[in-house]
Amino acid sequence: MKKLFAVSLMILLVAGMLFAGGNRASGTTAVIGIAMPETHVERWVKDGNQLKSEAEKRGYTGLVQWANADQPTQNQQIEGFLTQGARALIIGSVNDGVGAAVASAKRENAIVIAYDRIIQGTHEYGYYITFNNYKVGTLQGQSIVEGLNLNTATAAAPKYITLFAGSPTDANANFFFQGAMDVLLPYIDRGVLNVVGPFPRHYTEAAFQQIATENWQAPIAKARMEGLLIGAAANVTLDAILAPNDTLAIATLEACKADAKYAGRLPITSGQDAQFSSMMSIKNGEQYSTVFKDTAKLAEAAMLLADQLLKGQPVNIPGAVLAAGDLTQIAYTGTGYVTTYLLDPVLVTRNSNFLAPVNAGFYPANEANQLR
Repeated sequence: MKKLFAVSLMILLVAGMLFAGGNRASGTTAVIGIAMPETHVERWVKDGNQLKSEAEKRGYTGLVQWANADQPTQNQQIEGFLTQGARALIIGSVNDGVGAAVASAKRENAIVIAYDRIIQGTHEYGYYITFNNYKVGTLQGQSIVEGLNLNTATAAAPKYITLFAGSPTDANANFFFQGAMDVLLPYIDRGVLNVVGPFPRHYTEAAFQQIATENWQAPIAKARMEGLLIGAAANVTLDAILAPNDTLAIATLEACKADAKYAGRLPITSGQDAQFSSMMSIKNGEQYSTVFKDTAKLAEAAMLLADQLLKGQPVNIPGAVLAAGDLTQIAYTGTGYVTTYLLDPVLVTRNSNFLAPVNAGFYPANEANQLR
């Protein structure tokens, strides 16, 4: 009887171990590696921590590291996750040099999900989850149309805009730019909006590299803006700046604030990420707009996707749609297509949706209270 009891107890203990920490009985593991690209853009710090929290909610151990915008460092971090037994990786890549680490993950049969940045140059990883980044750009373009009242502008009194784009190694920068330009080009072609400085009509043109900002670095954008103010824009007053995210928006506005010409009125400036500093700037009438991408929902959706894939369940992500039709291009890596899920972004101005990020719980209490 004692022997039978001991055997029964052992079976229960083994069963408990199998079903703990992410359903190991269904062939999954308790470890999910989370590789984020950098910390100098505020949202990536939030994303990494949110992803870790979402992993832990589901019984996994979330291992998170940031790569300081250095791809070899990120590759080492990913290899470290694999060494620690990660069976799923969520990667916000620095650039397409991450392909070597993706190949390692494939050899280890680990699931790879590209997170908010498609991994270019390979399609061996299968999944990508992001926002509709072309729509992010269209919202930025629409905010400039609205802020400048371009629908009533005339060629006799045109408005002046200068263009900034994101990192040339981040495919999202292409979609942000093209979405915005597809909105703005009709006004440019009518002569009511004039571009000051380099003017690519499409991200595939050589001039795009002149407006791109390596690794989304604010000092690079600020220095370029300072150069424009004493160069191409010296004899005009800029009415608008197409800035692809809040980090670069703040940088370009800092340069303008140092120029007496803009003491009374700063250019209408777009942004993205709803960073607290930019939200305060919008509240204070400086930066005109941002695009809120609820990264808490993105992190939740990414971890739900990982969980369902690890458990062999059908994928069902509330609030996300599969990239299809014209949006299929978002899913193209340069070598093939990956299954891509898209969430919806929201335009925020002082007069429209301003409290949307606050109401979503996007900020800690002390920051939320300052925005209310």
